[in-house]
Amino acid sequence: MTRLLLLGFGLGLAFAVTAQTRALVDPTRPPNVSEETSAGEAIGPRLQSVLISPTRRAAVISGTAVALGGRFGEATLEEVTESAVVLKYADRRETLQLLPGQEKRERRAAAMQRGIVR
Repeated sequence: MTRLLLLGFGLGLAFAVTAQTRALVDPTRPPNVSEETSAGEAIGPRLQSVLISPTRRAAVISGTAVALGGRFGEATLEEVTESAVVLKYADRRETLQLLPGQEKRERRAAAMQRGIVR
């Protein structure tokens, strides 16, 4: 009887843990790049992260890690900065922003020192 009770408790606990785990979403998981925009057009490459160190520069583009000079599809990763990367295609260059639509803002104190803000 005790064994049966322990077995039932163990199975119930395992089921509860599994049910809770399914409901959790990993916040660091890259977005699904196959999603479509509200207009129905496919989303192009998205810059998700940059890595800049004294010995290496790289970026994560649409879930793929690409080193400086490396290939992403038909493009070569030509430049990596703190907030953007440049992809060089055969006929054009494309700049991907880490935070599209946001410009880098100066700190108010630094601007005040230069006499820009009063």
